Amino acid sequence: MYKRILLTTDGSEASRRAIRAGVDFAKSLGAEVVGMTATPEFHTFTANAEMMEQTRDQYVASTRAHGERLLDEVAAVARDAGVPCSCVQVVSDEPYEAIIATARERLCDLIVMASHGHKGIKGLLLGSETQKVLVHSLIPVLVHR
Repeated sequence: MYKRILLTTDGSEASRRAIRAGVDFAKSLGAEVVGMTATPEFHTFTANAEMMEQTRDQYVASTRAHGERLLDEVAAVARDAGVPCSCVQVVSDEPYEAIIATARERLCDLIVMASHGHKGIKGLLLGSETQKVLVHSLIPVLVHR
């Protein structure tokens, strides 16, 4: 059925639960997983306090280290379950585009993502990355709540 599953993470507890569920699903299928996180590009003019307080090099180093910690969590869950895992960190201001592109490039046949549980009008207005992936991806998406 599925041979390679993309597991996305933003470091939230919802993402951690989705990763555990995705790894369990991959194990049951004999599939491998690809852990993925996206970090924003550095911008000189921004409202992001982290970018304003750091030089480009400091920002790149800190976001790279943060992304590596997130991907280490994915790799650890997969390793503990005996599921083959590779990881990738992508720099992009549009995470949903990075998720879809990574799934295509890594030949994933399923994307597993967390739903952050926004309900009603708030969920519609926020335009979460999960919703954007659902709308734009030609690869099947499993949303874990």
